[in-house]
Amino acid sequence: MALIETERVRRTTTGNETALRDWVRALEATAPISVNPQRLLPHVIKELAQTQGGAPALLSAGESLTYRALTERANRFARWALDRGIAKGDVVCLMMLNRPEYLAIWLGLTSVGVVVALVNTQLRGASLAHCIDIVAPKHVIAAAEFSAEIRSAVAQLASRPKIWSHGDTGNVGGECERIDREVERLSGDAPQPAERRAVTIADRALVIYTSGTTGLPKAANVSHRRLLQWSFWFAGLMNTGPGDRMYDCLPLYHSVGGIVATGAVLVRGGSVLIREKFSAQHFWDDIADGGCTLFQYIGELCRYLLNAPENPRERAHRLRMCCGNGLRAGVWEKFQERFAVPRILEFYAATEGNVSLYNIEGEVGAIGRIPPFLAPRFPLTLVQFDAAAGHPVRNADGFCIRCATNEVGEALGRICKETSRSGGEFEGYTDTKASEQKILRDVFERGDAWFRTGDLMRMDASAFFYFVDRIGDTFRWKGENVATSEVAAAVTAFPGIGEANVYGVRVPGTEGAAGMAAIVADGELDLVEFRKHLARELPPYARPLFLRITNKIAATATFKHTKSDLQREGFDPAMTGDAIYFDDSVKKAFLRLDCALFERIQAGGVRV
Repeated sequence: MALIETERVRRTTTGNETALRDWVRALEATAPISVNPQRLLPHVIKELAQTQGGAPALLSAGESLTYRALTERANRFARWALDRGIAKGDVVCLMMLNRPEYLAIWLGLTSVGVVVALVNTQLRGASLAHCIDIVAPKHVIAAAEFSAEIRSAVAQLASRPKIWSHGDTGNVGGECERIDREVERLSGDAPQPAERRAVTIADRALVIYTSGTTGLPKAANVSHRRLLQWSFWFAGLMNTGPGDRMYDCLPLYHSVGGIVATGAVLVRGGSVLIREKFSAQHFWDDIADGGCTLFQYIGELCRYLLNAPENPRERAHRLRMCCGNGLRAGVWEKFQERFAVPRILEFYAATEGNVSLYNIEGEVGAIGRIPPFLAPRFPLTLVQFDAAAGHPVRNADGFCIRCATNEVGEALGRICKETSRSGGEFEGYTDTKASEQKILRDVFERGDAWFRTGDLMRMDASAFFYFVDRIGDTFRWKGENVATSEVAAAVTAFPGIGEANVYGVRVPGTEGAAGMAAIVADGELDLVEFRKHLARELPPYARPLFLRITNKIAATATFKHTKSDLQREGFDPAMTGDAIYFDDSVKKAFLRLDCALFERIQAGGVRV
């Protein structure tokens, strides 16, 4: 980074020398990205293979790859793409569980201009067919263990990609060719310059799918520039080095587990310990045995660990930091104290978004702030939002209204087309219509364009941002907006409640939606004390009118609760075997809801 910019950073940052150093490192780490547009992430890994080839790069229970082995393996997949005539810009879908080979495949393919779509391994049937079709791939590479899932989707595909199996499918996969055998016959040497394509950081590298918690997933475009930006930015913030080892139990098909957790360490010569999936039981043993210095979290992972039984090794570790997003304020300090984690780096970002925030100062509960010197690079603002209408408020001149301090509003990021900038770009989805729906135009002046995050936030007097809720999750009841995340936090603060999913349900004869909470309890729930707890923690309009006691709450691989089925079933006891309770305002108690009481509520015979 230029000395003049470093000095500007120092002048505009006060009070926290650690934060200052972190910002400077991140800016310096990302500054060279645009200097050489032909230098991609696979090239960075190749350079490290030349200087520390025998050092571990990716490790797991089943396989390990040094930097040299990772590069050689990636080269084989690059040569496979060239041999098969897969053109620059063509898409190959990849469906595989977490393992070192996963990264070798997409690093190799993207190095020669192929776009790799990282498919969610939980999909099957129509939803899997949808995700394949929206990227129109030429080829699909699927691990042998997903042969049945692939077969369930093939008959519904509009596209006709060639299916490749990675591993032996036995009698499940039919006549698919084995790509793992195909690449073994190829050289691990890098393709010669004459064989390569002209690929730059502006080209698309990956397609990463949104989680699809409220509908079918969308496919977000990710350029080589963004891969480098994410990797080096977090490498700077976390000050990673060759001695670091990241513990990564998050899905490799998502941006946090697959790019941030891996790239931030790999670009600095460190190593990544990959686990197939999160396990609260094995987490601390893995951390201790692996000598991990970092781990990546997301969503409810930290709360799951906090609710887990004590592990004798939960403080016997070398961790210096954990990094992630979605750590609730009520969990933060308890988690950090119990497990002796020296530092937490909470951040906010979205795969497709142009908005990001970083809580370098460790302000409990905040998702970050934007220092004055970074304001031009991260143009984020909050605007007033009309929950009933489902869109931002406009004034008499037709422009949006910025939020006041601590006022809740939708977060927007100004879309910038300057390719030299590190923020502001919106690369969109494979579906142009879906991309356009995320853009808000004429926001503060005619012709401007802003990315809609779909997230409600507030900013305090110290310029820290706090996540409130997802638009669509927030509902309106008794004339007030109810943030499901805040209600869920209050519900799970009651002893014995391990998990809660809060959502709105329609009640005939009423305006808006009434609150309902699906709850997983450790044992018998004391409904009398729980009702008193809710009265202390929440205003009347925000207290759940209905409770559903269940054994398990459906969630995505990144621990985001899914609500569609719960909302569809509502509070009808005939729709589920779970116990449902109604908060009777007259009797001041939660009553077990049976079919008779349900019908009375439906008919308007019960006051709600």
